[in-house]
Amino acid sequence: MATVDQHHQQTRILVQAAAAACEDKKGVDTRILELDPIDSGLSDFFLITSATNDRQCMAIADEIEHRLKKEFGVFPNSVEGRRQGEWILLDYVDFVVHVFLEERRAFYDIERLRKSARPLTPAELDAELKADLAKKTLATRKKATAKTAAPAKPATKAAKKAAVKAPAKKAPAKKSPAKKAPAKAPAKKVATKRAASIKPAAKKAAKKAPAKTPRSKTPAAKKS
Repeated sequence: MATVDQHHQQTRILVQAAAAACEDKKGVDTRILELDPIDSGLSDFFLITSATNDRQCMAIADEIEHRLKKEFGVFPNSVEGRRQGEWILLDYVDFVVHVFLEERRAFYDIERLRKSARPLTPAELDAELKADLAKKTLATRKKATAKTAAPAKPATKAAKKAAVKAPAKKAPAKKSPAKKAPAKAPAKKVATKRAASIKPAAKKAAKKAPAKTPRSKTPAAKKS
């Protein structure tokens, strides 16, 4: 549902459209009265314009009714004075349109009777609506910026329970880099390896070689 401020803003937009219709049909001295809430009763605005003859008066009233119906789907609650064409009143509840012949307007002088009302021209109302729109746009942008910059909301109870139930996935263990073998083995180990390889070779050679007879130490036989 629309708030009071939003409803009032919508009424201002309708009044703006009705004032534009008056200007298009050459209404004279178009004025807007923003009524005092205490003194206004049910209506918030009076829109007052003048015509030079009864035909123009009816043409202005018809244009206002047609435009608000076409653009906003809004109909007047009641219409009075259309037959005479001297003072046509269109009652839209939240605002009332008065289309006068010039002499009738001067005679009734509604502006003087509503001294507590704030008078506005259509141009002044347009400027106020544009300023309000700029403020709303700026406020919307600030909210959007604040949302993006806001810290993340804490997890809900359901999310916390789900996190407790779900087993945590273990991260794959990182493979440790293979240790490079030293370029050169220690000297002692190399020597032992060589000695071990030499011994069996010596044993094989000893088996194959014939045993040498030792020379006798006895003196050689004397020649006869």
